[in-house]
Amino acid sequence: MNLSVLDAVVLTTYFGLLFAMGLYFATKNNSTEEYFLGGRRFEGWVVGLSLVGTSISSITFLAYPGDAFKTAWLRFLPNLMLPLAIIVAAYYFLPRLRRGDSVTAYEFLETRFGPSIRIYGACAFIVAQIVRVSLILYLISLVLQQVTGLSEYWCIVGAGAIVVIYTIIGGIDAVIWTDVIQTIVLLFGGIACLWVIIAVLPGGFSQIIEVANQDGKLAFAEFANGELSDVSWHFSLSEKTATMMLLIGLISWLTEYSSNQNTVQRFNAAKSEAEARKAMYICAAVSLPTWAFFMFLGTALYVFFDSFPATAATEILEGTRKAEEILPYFIIHHLPDGLVGLVLAAALAAAMSSLDSSINSISTVSISDLYRRHINKQANDVHYLRVARGVGIVVGALMIMGAILLNVTETNTLQDTATILTSLLAGGLLSIYAIGFFSERGDARHVIVGIASTIMFTLWTILSSRGLLPEVLTYPFDLYYTGLIGNIVMFVITFGLSLLYPFKQMTTT
Repeated sequence: MNLSVLDAVVLTTYFGLLFAMGLYFATKNNSTEEYFLGGRRFEGWVVGLSLVGTSISSITFLAYPGDAFKTAWLRFLPNLMLPLAIIVAAYYFLPRLRRGDSVTAYEFLETRFGPSIRIYGACAFIVAQIVRVSLILYLISLVLQQVTGLSEYWCIVGAGAIVVIYTIIGGIDAVIWTDVIQTIVLLFGGIACLWVIIAVLPGGFSQIIEVANQDGKLAFAEFANGELSDVSWHFSLSEKTATMMLLIGLISWLTEYSSNQNTVQRFNAAKSEAEARKAMYICAAVSLPTWAFFMFLGTALYVFFDSFPATAATEILEGTRKAEEILPYFIIHHLPDGLVGLVLAAALAAAMSSLDSSINSISTVSISDLYRRHINKQANDVHYLRVARGVGIVVGALMIMGAILLNVTETNTLQDTATILTSLLAGGLLSIYAIGFFSERGDARHVIVGIASTIMFTLWTILSSRGLLPEVLTYPFDLYYTGLIGNIVMFVITFGLSLLYPFKQMTTT
């Protein structure tokens, strides 16, 4: 496909605006305090919309519609626990994570447990984020490949290079303000797609509801053996149930708001604790309807292609093409000129709002928790700022290589893959923070044993999932529950050892 002149103008204008903002904020980045935290002067509404932009990402724009198109709404359930997690985080996590002049989420771990645990938290975050940004970059390359006709590899390299350059120029100021713009563009892009679907369908909106209900596409159902079946509400580790998906969501969001630097860095960039708390509420109020909207967009696409069959849509439903290709296919083949440019801008916005945040946060953690804390303690701030930009370049290279690897990897839906990867890489961090926040028991030695136990558990899960262990050693639970069980392992081992062997206790901050 070749872009029309109007679409090209829309995209060029959009990218021009983002780069102009990056260059503008680059003039202010004369210290790490400014580069990482923007001088701690942001209003709550700005931080809140920035958090939305970071959390929705390409997974929301491409994977959610793809998942709802191919299956149903089961994987939306974890998101319903965000408000509860935010209430807990706003009143119990936030005051501890903002105490003093904190820059990262892992400074608390050193204060509470010692430097070794801070290093673990920082490294776990860096590894998990590199996986995440690789996945997001791969998703956006699907769109670019279909639009430009270039190979997936050139799309991955080109998009990755653009994001890295823009991010290392502007720092956190550019990240936060462009995230606000990207969130708005993302929403408009999704609304444009749904508007076209409703306008084209003979029965409009009511047809979407009727067909979706008839085919079970609005249910909390799992796709298995070629058909959808409603899930139960009981507790189970061997199958996906609605109750367990809610529990996974609670653990995931509590982890996000306690140990994810993407989130905590924004707390610390807000000008006050009250503004940071307001940002959390705004994020929940905007994110939930946004996720629901993009799930519904996937349902609407199912009804659209039920009325107007296409080979690509049939192949996705049959599993011979990846589900995340459905929205790009619709954009390219069914949107009018002008709207194509707008929606492509939205898709790119979804990617950039997450990639720039993660790259900046990885740089922040690398400098604050590792390089300045343990490797080079005496350098001046200009040196640390220069190294931070260098870290961003390295992260960009790793991100590109990771996306290329994902391109040749067979998966189900990428939303499914992202959930499993998050569980595998969580490492029980939530349990460490929970013990640190709410108990005076435990020190670094207890936590280290807990970490070792959790890593062994995770390694067993990975090897078993790949069929590398005898059948007798196969894990007896669904991979979705790896993060949940990992946190239980971490808590039981760490807190249990602190009760049995009360080593030297450290003062709770």
